[in-house]
Amino acid sequence: MDFTEETATGAVVASFAGAADPRLREILGSLVRHLHGFVREVEPSFAEWEQAMEFLAATGRMCDSRRQEFILLSDVLGVTMLVDAVNHRKAPEATESTVLGPFHQVESPRRELGDTIDLVAGGEPCVVTGRVASLDGTPLAAATVDVWQADDHGFYDVQQPGTQPQGNGRGLFTCDGDGRFWFRTVTPSPYPIPADGPVGALLGATGRHPYRPAHIHFIVAAGGHLPVTTHVFVAGSPYLDSDAVFAVKQSLVRDFTVVDDPGQAAAYGVEAPFRHVNFDVVLQPAP
Repeated sequence: MDFTEETATGAVVASFAGAADPRLREILGSLVRHLHGFVREVEPSFAEWEQAMEFLAATGRMCDSRRQEFILLSDVLGVTMLVDAVNHRKAPEATESTVLGPFHQVESPRRELGDTIDLVAGGEPCVVTGRVASLDGTPLAAATVDVWQADDHGFYDVQQPGTQPQGNGRGLFTCDGDGRFWFRTVTPSPYPIPADGPVGALLGATGRHPYRPAHIHFIVAAGGHLPVTTHVFVAGSPYLDSDAVFAVKQSLVRDFTVVDDPGQAAAYGVEAPFRHVNFDVVLQPAP
């Protein structure tokens, strides 16, 4: 059969008929049908197609152990949040999920409750408290809380290996018998996603800014429950309504209250004034 505009899609889909994995066969077939449909709709010139291929190649060249440009691309196109939405159809009482982001590290340093994750002692001090519970309110003792955030200048440790110590802004905590956790850190600030690569060029070409509102990342897990990857966002932060990666959900926005009480500051091991946020997490039992 000749490979023509009319026969192209069917020919490529048929070429995957021998795939042993039926799910792989389904995914590739759907990908080809949608991709070919896109080409037929926009009718790109060869120059435009070459430009697209170079964009993807440049995106790949920007990826390394510290930076994942393809994750950024997925984020700014809203694909990451869409995948998250279709994979986390949970009970409405469960804490909502959001993007993982490109700066999570598989092994966060283990820390004791109350430890600080701010290893450079910069910026406004902040105390984060919370409780992990099941849908029925049962506290989840020994739940793990993996947290990571940028410093007060908007950079993660992996972005500044010569400036920030490894593990700055990161910690893996284990909840106490009441499912509670707390740690000290620096008040997060808004920051731009890396904009010096292809994704930044895409944002610039479309008149979009690269900024994210102030937030702290969380992955919370407990035995017998579905884990959640989420954020806590600072109420009143710029860019809450225009997050570059579409990750803000209103249920995740919290007040980071200013506390100017020396007694409370001493109890938490910080200096007044400091910020305090409480972020309770509800996990859904695994099916």
